[in-house]
Amino acid sequence: MSAVLEITRVTKDYRGLRPLRIQQLRVAAGERVALLGFDQVTAELFVNLVTGATLPDSGEVRVFGRPTAGISDSADWLRLVDRFGIVSARAVLLGSLTSLQNLAMPFTLNVEPLEEGVRSQAEALARDVALPPSLWDVPAGGLSGDEQMRIRLGRALALGPDLLLLEHVSANLESSQARALATAIGDVVTRRSLSLVAIAADESFARAVAPRVLKWAPATGRLAEPGWLDSLLG
Repeated sequence: MSAVLEITRVTKDYRGLRPLRIQQLRVAAGERVALLGFDQVTAELFVNLVTGATLPDSGEVRVFGRPTAGISDSADWLRLVDRFGIVSARAVLLGSLTSLQNLAMPFTLNVEPLEEGVRSQAEALARDVALPPSLWDVPAGGLSGDEQMRIRLGRALALGPDLLLLEHVSANLESSQARALATAIGDVVTRRSLSLVAIAADESFARAVAPRVLKWAPATGRLAEPGWLDSLLG
């Protein structure tokens, strides 16, 4: 099966204690993989490397069959970025706008009021991420962390990506909220036949969204099944 993501012997200096190292990672089309061991800084750097926003100092990142180092110009990069859906708390929500207005923003910035066609698109996204209709016209600033993350998930899906990247989406959620969010993510990934890479700190959440879970060892850059790697390092 073809790969949507291949990382080979990558290093990237980010002025931390040591450079970020990733020895090997391959994600096949339609595969769901969760990664443990990345903190917020290295998770953001990982996402930037995968999307080509930054290039490795050494090694290679290939996405959808092409190396990120081969991106020719800004237009080429923007076409590539459209194939990713990034779900992160770094994605700003406008608290005074409603859930649907926030969901509509990938389509238009003219959200007051929402045009009928745009509202229909936003409602479809809300249904896709299991955001209850009772919350559609509620200001996003008054929603729970789980509900706000569903809006971010919906926006990440808006342009029809091929690969969904989750960046610590369960970090500030209660366990029940994290389970519910994991279910919503799993359902939409299955319906849309998406590939998924989820960076998480919570192993139970990681296993709920992905059948393949790998733990990163920062010192060596190796990614392996948590139990095997822990016993090796212990």
